Amino acid sequence: MAGSSGGHGHTPAAWTGVIISFIGFCAASVFIVAANPIGFWAGTALTVLGAVVGGVMKMAGMGTPKETPEMTRAREEAGLKAAARLAEAR
Repeated sequence: MAGSSGGHGHTPAAWTGVIISFIGFCAASVFIVAANPIGFWAGTALTVLGAVVGGVMKMAGMGTPKETPEMTRAREEAGLKAAARLAEAR
């Protein structure tokens, strides 16, 4: 749906994980071109660490919250009301 954030990574956990992984990817890329295997593997480890940090932050509650039954019901009711308004406008 246009305009809905729907959990597309707009959380501190997602941003942190992606930023750490991106830095690791860039470092690994530089070191592979420079033919430095130790730097390459350090960058690769940093890339994996980004995923781990993002996962830990999500488990700590900084990710997308789980949808409760009340939230689901409210979203469905809002969708039905919007559909009814669109039908009236036609």
